[in-house]
Amino acid sequence: MSSLVSKRVQGLPPYLFSVIDEKKKRLQEKGVDVIDLGIGAPDLPTPNFIVERLIKELQDPQNFKYSGYSGSQEFREAVAAFYKKQYDVELDPNTEVLTLIGSKEGIAHVIPAMIDNGDAVLIPDPGYPVYRTATYLAGGECIDLPLDPKNQYRPIFSQLSQSICEKAKLMFLNYPGNPTAATVELDVFEEAVAFAKQHQIGVIHDSAYGLVTFDSFKAPSILQIDGAKDFAVEFGSLSKSFNMTGWRIGYVVGNREIIRALSKVKSNCDTSQFLPIQKAAAEALNSDYKTVEQNNAVYNERLEKMLDALKDIGIHVEKPKGSFFIWAPVPTGFTSQQFAEKVLEEAGVIITPGNAFGPSGEGYFRISLSVPTERLDEAVKRIKSLNLEVTKHVPNH
Repeated sequence: MSSLVSKRVQGLPPYLFSVIDEKKKRLQEKGVDVIDLGIGAPDLPTPNFIVERLIKELQDPQNFKYSGYSGSQEFREAVAAFYKKQYDVELDPNTEVLTLIGSKEGIAHVIPAMIDNGDAVLIPDPGYPVYRTATYLAGGECIDLPLDPKNQYRPIFSQLSQSICEKAKLMFLNYPGNPTAATVELDVFEEAVAFAKQHQIGVIHDSAYGLVTFDSFKAPSILQIDGAKDFAVEFGSLSKSFNMTGWRIGYVVGNREIIRALSKVKSNCDTSQFLPIQKAAAEALNSDYKTVEQNNAVYNERLEKMLDALKDIGIHVEKPKGSFFIWAPVPTGFTSQQFAEKVLEEAGVIITPGNAFGPSGEGYFRISLSVPTERLDEAVKRIKSLNLEVTKHVPNH
């Protein structure tokens, strides 16, 4: 009997973090006290004022109807107001903003909205795995966009061959970056927009960690660049900045043609998000962001503790300015997978091997700081106790 599953899905590996979660469950069943520093899901609670708005909206039966396909007007207007306040960028909430069921969903749907079978997509390497798998599922060709640590993980567009530039139809960027925690200034987006214009390539900037920043750094938006709306859209999420991961609410802003195409795909696949969630999310975006600042202070404290712990075992990492990840080199003598397995087996701590994020991720590992501080303290203690017997290793960045 032939398989009932498509060859495309048969060839798709399981999602990295679902595999890690299964491994975690098996260890816990054996009585191992596992500390999960793998997946980036905030442990901090959703702020009370957002929850209270949700509860209020749940009392109104009118909110139990279908949302409009583009999302509620209140949420889209809140996104536009946020962009004006945060970046001084003007957006038309009716044509340049679209509600998403989390930015991951939007990223998965925007690719088939923009490419045909065989079209090439430039994917950051290392980068968020969903870019690659969503391109594969859409029948596209993945082309690595190397991010060199010597260049602070900024793309070097001049190193792309003419044939690649002619072939590519779409390009992903992601700052603050996952997994690298890299941040950029506006000059990188200026280069990206100029490159897109020269080669007529669509640009998707994933800004899921745009508000998770430290030490007075403010992450820019690609839409601050003149002409960006001609080629680019930017994805945002309330998951990281407002601790709303399970709420599944995000947005895309920018180029009207891309947004219209994505809306067409989505309207045939879903009916937007539950209205009370959208209205609670609007409340979050219209707030003063004091809770965001409080979250960032917690992550900053955790970040410094973990950097000190890594230094104690000979792994030196420059403090990142954004995201709640640490991207660090594995000690000499280990592959990414070997080191992740050693940390799990000897310390009971899950870290993510860098090769899961693309070919250039080999030689690195990622730590997420999204666990309660007392658990991070315990993870720090366990990591410090590891006997690696390695030479002190300083990365080239």
